[in-house]
Amino acid sequence: MPAKKTSRRARLLVIAVVLLLVAGVGGGTFWTISTVRDSFPQTSGSLKLKGLEDPVTVHRDREGIPQVYADSSSDLFTAQGYVQAQDRFWEMDVRRHMTSGRLSEMFGQGQVKTDAFLRTLGWRKVAEREYAGLSKETKANLKSYTAGVNAYLKDHKGSAASLEYAALDLSSSYSPEKWDPVDSVAWLKAMAWDLRANMSSEIDRALMAGRLSSKQIAELYPDYPTERNKPVTEGAIDPANKEFDPKGRSAASADGAAGAQQAVRSAGSQLSSVATRLDKIPSLLGPSNSGIGSNSWVVSGQHTTTGKPLLANDPHLSPQLPSIWYQMGLHCRNVSKACPYDVSGFTFAGLPGVVIGHNQDISWGMTNLGADVTDLYLEKFKDGGYLYDGRRRSYKTRKETIEVAGGANREITVRETNNGPVLSDRDSELRKVGEESPVDNVAPDRGDGYGISLRWTALSPTKTMDAVFKINRAADFKQFRAAASDFAVPSQNLIYADTKGNIGYQAPGRIPVRGKGDGRYPAPGWDSRYRWKGFVPQKALPWEYNPSRGYIVTANQAVVDEKKYPYMLTKDWGYGTRSQRINDLISSKIADGGKISMGDMQTLQMDNSSEIAKLLVPRLLKINIEDGYVREAQQLLEGWNYTQDADSAPAAYFNAVWRNMLLLAFGNKLPKELRVKGDCLNVRPTDESGPVEDLRGKPRLVRECGMRDTASAQPDGGDRWYEVVRKLMKDEDSDWWKTPGNNGRPGDRNLDDLLAHAMKNARWELTSKLGKDIDSWSWGRLHHLMLKNQTIGTDGPGFMQFLLNRGPWDLGGGKDAVNATGWNAAGGYDVIWAPSMRMVVNLDNFDKSRWINLTGASGHAYNPHYVDQMDKWSEGALLPWAFSQRAVEKGTDEKMALTP
Repeated sequence: MPAKKTSRRARLLVIAVVLLLVAGVGGGTFWTISTVRDSFPQTSGSLKLKGLEDPVTVHRDREGIPQVYADSSSDLFTAQGYVQAQDRFWEMDVRRHMTSGRLSEMFGQGQVKTDAFLRTLGWRKVAEREYAGLSKETKANLKSYTAGVNAYLKDHKGSAASLEYAALDLSSSYSPEKWDPVDSVAWLKAMAWDLRANMSSEIDRALMAGRLSSKQIAELYPDYPTERNKPVTEGAIDPANKEFDPKGRSAASADGAAGAQQAVRSAGSQLSSVATRLDKIPSLLGPSNSGIGSNSWVVSGQHTTTGKPLLANDPHLSPQLPSIWYQMGLHCRNVSKACPYDVSGFTFAGLPGVVIGHNQDISWGMTNLGADVTDLYLEKFKDGGYLYDGRRRSYKTRKETIEVAGGANREITVRETNNGPVLSDRDSELRKVGEESPVDNVAPDRGDGYGISLRWTALSPTKTMDAVFKINRAADFKQFRAAASDFAVPSQNLIYADTKGNIGYQAPGRIPVRGKGDGRYPAPGWDSRYRWKGFVPQKALPWEYNPSRGYIVTANQAVVDEKKYPYMLTKDWGYGTRSQRINDLISSKIADGGKISMGDMQTLQMDNSSEIAKLLVPRLLKINIEDGYVREAQQLLEGWNYTQDADSAPAAYFNAVWRNMLLLAFGNKLPKELRVKGDCLNVRPTDESGPVEDLRGKPRLVRECGMRDTASAQPDGGDRWYEVVRKLMKDEDSDWWKTPGNNGRPGDRNLDDLLAHAMKNARWELTSKLGKDIDSWSWGRLHHLMLKNQTIGTDGPGFMQFLLNRGPWDLGGGKDAVNATGWNAAGGYDVIWAPSMRMVVNLDNFDKSRWINLTGASGHAYNPHYVDQMDKWSEGALLPWAFSQRAVEKGTDEKMALTP
């Protein structure tokens, strides 16, 4: 965002705040200057912290990022809990209420349905069982962290903890309870939920089955293009010992492979209701459909200017304010068995340790593996129970009481089958599922009806919290792999590098082995042949160590070549657009002995190239456009280098053409459950002189409708839809390219007709959004990022949203670019996912590593560190990342002593 614009908005916010301070806000709650600043953390001097054994020092740099130094693990994590609570307690409090299904206690009646659904999933109860099974050391660290959070809460109530408590006037009726170790563990369940992969696709395919043929559905979900986009690893299972061999080339056996099934092709409108209910569940990490992704890659020292590995990571998540990530360093002054931590990186507020980053010996990054770890089951109900292999079974049931602020408590009954909790109990419409659900004549008599249950790996206790601390302490690849074996959910691609020059990759996770069926459609819960048979053995999960090519790339592409691997990890990989671009750029750079620098890694993260444009633009330029007004826009694409910079007019026009092409080709052909009435483009007809105007001199409107935003089936701007279009372009007369006429215009008969139609609609659309003058167009003017403060900034009163939200920023990049600023063709061009942070780690000298966070360190709206990293983030800049004590001391802006 331009500096002048930033300054002007800042002045307006200050004026607005002053006015509200004078006038008072919300139901008699008056703010003062001290109220606004009351929750700002103490960051210098000293303060006493109960529970410490010895003094702890907290250094903060000019961005307010804390680096903590202690003499014991207990003191280190106690201080981490205290410091995170200083910066982000409101965020932590809301999240723990969400993971426990207790949002109604804070926000009242409007959250009851959400709480009921979350109680049905039972995250908190699973977390309680999970905590009981953790190692002694992990429990001790969690308890220390908890002590630090509670020490903060003891002296900070209401507005002293966060401005939001004063804004909602919660202080008189609500007081945060003490933190509990299980509050931290439950966070992992929310993270796993947001990264659960293909559940939406499973529902959407079932809905399509009622209207589209198997061939058409296959065209919308094409096979992964292994011949064009490389999987992460090139290995295979060794048939002798059944272990994964990174250098293996053997063909896969049939053992363990899941066959395709369509036993349940559709659950009708009720499955659409399930999808809608799922979409309404709050997401801590952002959208979890096929649009989301991440980048990570590591390059061996043989190909770098430093002679040691360089590692990059940028997870793509929904933009949030404050950021989902919290930057932090945790340092034992003397690393020993008693205090083994010297680690720095990105973690989550509410979770001890570091999730992504480096310690003194190794570095690691993560992207979502995308393993299919969820299955929906259609259950046959009978006589107050459910059927399984022809026999009636009783549900497991439990009562849940939902406390409601300002209202009466609500009691719900949760039912579980042997497949999992019954989701359809949470909506009166879902309970009718048995009345309309065709299941290919394999179902028993309908009798009492049907329900939908969920089986998900995260609903059983795991040791993922143990894995976090083990990774933080790991000193080599062997220890790293051992730690990864406990990283059960969510299943992630873990990349690795160490100071000795080694690079590696490990795919961890609890990934089911199915009996009959492949997870692409809901399965019949009454048939034992569709039960899970177990999980992929740890020794069979893919890995690599120092591959001969000298680099490893993970960007949500296929992990293995399915022809070489006997286990089905998923049928819904990302399609490798970003990963292959990264592969190509690295291999091109190192050809003939070229070396990759820190600057090269940073530049690659900001690569804006559109692979979709490379496919389509040559075809678009060949189409004869007779309308001079549209031809003027078409000519923008001549000589374009396919980069999607924020100031690019060709990028604006091409993305508008791509959006309109998708809406025309696929929008109205999808089932009605995947479309929403009124989701239409306001397009403008033209004649030779330009847009046809109405009597007021304004462009006349024509409505052309598309598909709903929330379905994973809708065109989302790239990747899968790029692969769909790439393959369908080979058939220029495909039915997908044919459209009915409207407003006297004949329908499109083939691909070129549809592309011409899309170019015309795009010209109309951008004229209305950006003006008639194409020289004034730019991609960034369409492609905005708005940061919304969680809870109040999203659902609060308008004036509160104005005070707490920030933006917009005009961005480059796009869905299929390495610089993945994602947008959704169904909803417009606004950024809905983006690199949530970026880091480049230098294994030769950690002090030369660099990082940046989306937003800033603080969760306090008027703190200087609320969004102070955003302008640099939007420009692709990175900040210095000090690690050694000397470098941390040199970069310290404020220093605080915590004493017993």
